[in-house]
Amino acid sequence: MTRREIDSPYAWFRLAVSMLLGTLGGAGMWSVVVALPAVQADFHAERGAASLPFTLTMIGFGVGGVFMGRLADRRGIVLPVLIGCGSIAAGYGLASVSTNLWQFSAAYLFIGMFGTAATFVPLLANVSLWFEKRRGIAVALCASGNYLSGAVWPAIVEPLIRAHGWRTAHLAVALICLLAMPPLALLLRGPPPQRATGAPAPAAIHRKIDLSPAMAQSLLAVAGLACCVAMAMPQVHIVAYCGDLGYGAASGARMLSLMLSLGVVSRIASGFLADRLGGLMALVIGSAAQMAALMLYLMMDGLTSLYVISALFGLFQGGLVPSYAIIVRESFPAREAGGRVGVVMMMTLLGMALGGWMSGAIFDATGSYRAAFANGIAWNALNLLIALFLLSRSAVSVPRLAIARRAGSAAE
Repeated sequence: MTRREIDSPYAWFRLAVSMLLGTLGGAGMWSVVVALPAVQADFHAERGAASLPFTLTMIGFGVGGVFMGRLADRRGIVLPVLIGCGSIAAGYGLASVSTNLWQFSAAYLFIGMFGTAATFVPLLANVSLWFEKRRGIAVALCASGNYLSGAVWPAIVEPLIRAHGWRTAHLAVALICLLAMPPLALLLRGPPPQRATGAPAPAAIHRKIDLSPAMAQSLLAVAGLACCVAMAMPQVHIVAYCGDLGYGAASGARMLSLMLSLGVVSRIASGFLADRLGGLMALVIGSAAQMAALMLYLMMDGLTSLYVISALFGLFQGGLVPSYAIIVRESFPAREAGGRVGVVMMMTLLGMALGGWMSGAIFDATGSYRAAFANGIAWNALNLLIALFLLSRSAVSVPRLAIARRAGSAAE
């Protein structure tokens, strides 16, 4: 692990550490989903108001990702991750002593902006610098830390809430993150990656978007917003939805864990797709599949059906978010990775925030989640249209060094 080269065993070691940090740091996204029914009851809030902490977490996550990504571009990966460690512990401590919903929401805004944000965008951008030949699968695996978080934390937090209450559960999360995360962050110290001596650039498929950088970035941002408004409906409200149907919050928590566990499989599969077909094609496939799963939620609401659909939703949608990071790395210079990935990720997280709040507000207005699922399908359709347009304005290119190598082989 001393050879700090691109695509080296040390690069894979850094990827493993980054996945662990993402799993721990992602607690801010998923603990609030599991705690939603208990917090709503404790503070006597409506469903839309009780969704506010998640909404503010996503807003903080998105905005903080831009600044943390730029900080990583300038100062390296360790500083933002250490800031995130302290912020997560402090935020959960503050949430545990909240006396009203606004204080609880403010604590989660802090967790998202300075904590969870530091363990996603900076890590994605940093990992992308250490890989070329397997960049797609590496970025997808790193992003899977966020979904592993969704598989692990609900299984920890829900029993804690049931046995000891949501306040004690929040203190437990603070302690776990404070003890586990700083040592992992320090393992990422070191100089930037190097290319192995004499190693040529690997032959890789890239899609160059035939648009101005500003237009390409803007369309990717809108696409990210739209896909995550749709994605938020099941992820944020599945626990409450199961409670409303009479299946209980525990069933909803298990569905969420199943959904996000299979989301890891989806992210890995999307990485293989991106390595072979490019990030844009992986985005198109994932968007179409996610929309199909949302349509199934409208058609069936039996307990067994919901488990099956949640599993399918996890398999279909997990690869969407890492696809944006791969597209950015294919289309923009490496020195801009942290900032540009941060902007697109900010929009995906704002989409999660908007979708989480919007679904709760639609439920309050209609007394049903059917209209909320239909709303998600409409936003998903917008995402798919943008992805298809970008694909139509792109052309496959291969690095010139790889072309020269192939030409030389043909001449021999």
